[in-house]
Amino acid sequence: MKLKIFFTLFIVFQSCVLHGQDIPKNSYGLQVVGNIAQYKQMVESDSDLTFVNLEKFLPGIYKDIRYATKNNFTGKILYDKAAIFARLPVAKALAKVRAALKPLGLDILLYDAYRPYTITVTMWEYVKDDRYAASPRKGSRHNRGCALDLTLVDLKTGKPVMMPTPYDDFTNKAHDNYNDLPENVIKNRATLRTTMEKFGFSHITSEWWHFDFEHWNKYPLMDISFDDLEKLTN
Repeated sequence: MKLKIFFTLFIVFQSCVLHGQDIPKNSYGLQVVGNIAQYKQMVESDSDLTFVNLEKFLPGIYKDIRYATKNNFTGKILYDKAAIFARLPVAKALAKVRAALKPLGLDILLYDAYRPYTITVTMWEYVKDDRYAASPRKGSRHNRGCALDLTLVDLKTGKPVMMPTPYDDFTNKAHDNYNDLPENVIKNRATLRTTMEKFGFSHITSEWWHFDFEHWNKYPLMDISFDDLEKLTN
């Protein structure tokens, strides 16, 4: 118990140091990193804070970034490009997930990864329900580069396997405790969850597709554009 308390205090202390007093608070009282210089300074202090381009780090990974299209719950294009970035430890853990799935004839398809904070603010205007969208008063774990929205792909067909609902279905059918489903769908959902959890991810019970990486509170909220991240990772 003492070790757990010490670790928690360490994470909080480290987060405060990384945030620093030079990062102004927004209208919700949150410190959000929107400056490249601040990001670089943080990475120098802790390499775990580095963002990586998942398409380069995980060659061949499937993606379907709905927010770069109108095919999402807002009906509008929210991202200026179909980018998938995450923190370095998240990327390393996802590589282990893929390695574990390959013998099963499966791979990962990503719907979303890092999301700039300003996009979270926009999303909240459409879905003001914290079961399905993050309040700008708290920010999203996507804003921290520590959340992934994903599903499984059948390597033989290159197509997603059957899951309880489509992505971003805000109904009870997307919840963990909904089991009025075909046996193969329940099995697919369980395979995704158990494999992700094995490598340090947890998930929220209202969205079968959403997974958070461990110690996500170590990572500050970010509002850096995909273009700027691409320049830094090229």
